[in-house]
Amino acid sequence: MHPNVFFLGVVSFLTDISSEMIFTIIPLFLCNVLGTAVSVVGIVGGVTEGADAIIRIFSGWFSDRIGKRKGLAVAGYGLSTLVKPFMYIANTWVRYWESGWATVLVKAYAVHHAMP
Repeated sequence: MHPNVFFLGVVSFLTDISSEMIFTIIPLFLCNVLGTAVSVVGIVGGVTEGADAIIRIFSGWFSDRIGKRKGLAVAGYGLSTLVKPFMYIANTWVRYWESGWATVLVKAYAVHHAMP
């Protein structure tokens, strides 16, 4: 196995663990701590996941077009890691949404289609 493949797998595993730890408790945080309505939490989650699915389509095309998959993977995981701490300091659902969008969009655009 090529070392790049191994380390990409390790980084992907650790990033997914950190994402799942955050995203599973976010609805509780938004509703109980920030006082956000449940309907807003559903809309935010739905719009974010829908955008993620759409961007994956175009990012695959872009990745094939430029052929620089390693750079996209490094950029995607790096930016995703840099943006996640902003979720912790969110004081309104809008701030959470902005940081959540950045995390999801960066991962969808650069990471998920960076591998052949």
